[in-house]
Amino acid sequence: MQKELIQENIPLHDKNWFCTGGPARFYAEPVNIEEFTQSLEFANTRKLPLFILGKGANILIGDDGFAGLVIRPNLQKISHQEYNKTHALVHAQAGVSLENLINYCLENNITGLEEFSGIPGTIGGSVYINIHYFQFFLSDFLYKAQVIHKKTGDITTVNKNWFNFGYDKSKLFEKEYFLVQATFKLKKATPLESSYAAGRNIEIIRHRNARYPNSHTCGSFFRNFLDSEVTLTIAGTDKKMIYVGYYLDKLGVKGALSFGGASVSHKHANMIINTGHATSGDIIHLARDMQKLVQKKFGITPKPECQLIGFKKYPLL
Repeated sequence: MQKELIQENIPLHDKNWFCTGGPARFYAEPVNIEEFTQSLEFANTRKLPLFILGKGANILIGDDGFAGLVIRPNLQKISHQEYNKTHALVHAQAGVSLENLINYCLENNITGLEEFSGIPGTIGGSVYINIHYFQFFLSDFLYKAQVIHKKTGDITTVNKNWFNFGYDKSKLFEKEYFLVQATFKLKKATPLESSYAAGRNIEIIRHRNARYPNSHTCGSFFRNFLDSEVTLTIAGTDKKMIYVGYYLDKLGVKGALSFGGASVSHKHANMIINTGHATSGDIIHLARDMQKLVQKKFGITPKPECQLIGFKKYPLL
């Protein structure tokens, strides 16, 4: 194994969107499948905890860091092939950014993924959490994938059903397999249709930037409630009010509630931002305050959508 593949005591605060957290005891950025396998072998041999890091847009890393191996796959290949007269298959490795994949598709007259424009993340992280925007889920477009087994290093090709996708979840949450490459079945388009999709891409990004903070945050900190978790219904309907942002808005926390260097965004009540000097402890304290307020007022407790990494014990309610 190349000595430089595994590094020690590498800072992580500059590798996640919150810009907080302590260092990784060990760290690797494999650029191909062989190095990915070697990195897993290193962790297995030493019985180290393991975390796979993408762009770090949906995580909060504890101030003590991560006492194991952090692997940040840097597998960057993209390609496509014809599927039939109307569709193409687009292959993207785990380290490819969603932005680069969308741009590649539009440049090659392939559309569909522009629905996720402006969402930060890699393909590995996006498939892991099954990213969504309004009615669209990434799983709607996934055709098949290659995954690597944590212990054996064996690579298996699986279909979409294998992932058991749900809202903010997939089989990858079990952390027995990690994504190597995803294949998406997407529409072939005319140059005019691609131009329209490119315009939609720009407009979605503009809309997201106006509506949400776009740095020093994990996006939505809490997930929406499940139907079974709430009793309140949307006025004039029998649909449950599952949107956690609604409850937080009712409490007036937007742009008003803060702790240390962490503050609830003035743009969105379910988004916490690092104002410049926050610790992960500040963010956790603020998130707990938000949970307590919702619990006291509505009798329900928000659960994090943000992935909590490196904490010795679960830090929220």
